[in-house]
Amino acid sequence: MARTGVGSCGRRRVGFTLVEILIVVVILGILAAIVTPQFANATQEAQQGAFVSELKLFEDAAYIYHAQTGLYPDDASSGEMPAAFEGLVRREQWESGTPIGGQWDAENDTFGFRSSVGVHFNSGPSQEPEFMELIDGTFDDGDLEAGVFRQIASDRYYLVVAF
Repeated sequence: MARTGVGSCGRRRVGFTLVEILIVVVILGILAAIVTPQFANATQEAQQGAFVSELKLFEDAAYIYHAQTGLYPDDASSGEMPAAFEGLVRREQWESGTPIGGQWDAENDTFGFRSSVGVHFNSGPSQEPEFMELIDGTFDDGDLEAGVFRQIASDRYYLVVAF
């Protein structure tokens, strides 16, 4: 698109006009507007996938502990790893928080369940219910009111290990 021609003084002009540069910038802006939401969705899906993977790891740790001792992990404060998980999961993985925000939490004989593991958004923003319903869909039916993955309070979502 380089223009060459003879100017009014007889010199040759090489380069792009302002209009040509603006057209290129507009085209790049349109392409960026198309691609950016796709990257946002990919990030959201990656966070959900990482959360589901870690949650399943912690569920497996609870099952292993139960198989070894006949007990389920004790209650722990949000963000504090249950002693039962020692040697089964990395402490920093539990205590660094979840990939979707909030803190990991384990419950024992609370909220009507024998044992559960999940996320407690006790500080900071909580995820939207639609986001959490997509996560629920990987475990069961996408209904946060029933099944093994449930919303048990406005800021708590747990995978039931044992009813």
